[in-house]
Amino acid sequence: MLGPFNRMGRRQPMNEINVVPFIDVMLVLLVIFMITAPMLTQGVDVELPQVTSEPIDSNENQDPIIVSVDASGQYFVSLGGDETQVDLDALSQRVIILMERNPGTQVLVRGDRRVPYGDIVTLMGTLQVAGVANVGLISEPPPAEG
Repeated sequence: MLGPFNRMGRRQPMNEINVVPFIDVMLVLLVIFMITAPMLTQGVDVELPQVTSEPIDSNENQDPIIVSVDASGQYFVSLGGDETQVDLDALSQRVIILMERNPGTQVLVRGDRRVPYGDIVTLMGTLQVAGVANVGLISEPPPAEG
């Protein structure tokens, strides 16, 4: 039996693909994607107030409409990650359109804690004019002590 050597002692070329380099490349790509995925998170930078509260019941089949107010008083409307900056006058129309497309969708307000209380009340009044009966407020839990 000659094995991989022919009669002259030279190796014959193998007809099989070496899979090890492909696995190495795939592992490197996996590590790169694992490192960069958290950096791809998008959204309005809002410093939420920290309070202890119970989570609200949500319809897990539908994304909520999230209306955000950042520290500079700019308004944003998002549904399923699609975020649009709007002024207060256009906000009402945008929410009406989203509610018509997705009836029964929950509306949540994310307000930066540095925004004056009057601005949040004005926003909630605008949402009420747009036909939103219930508005949820988003907050962050306080940091765990210990």
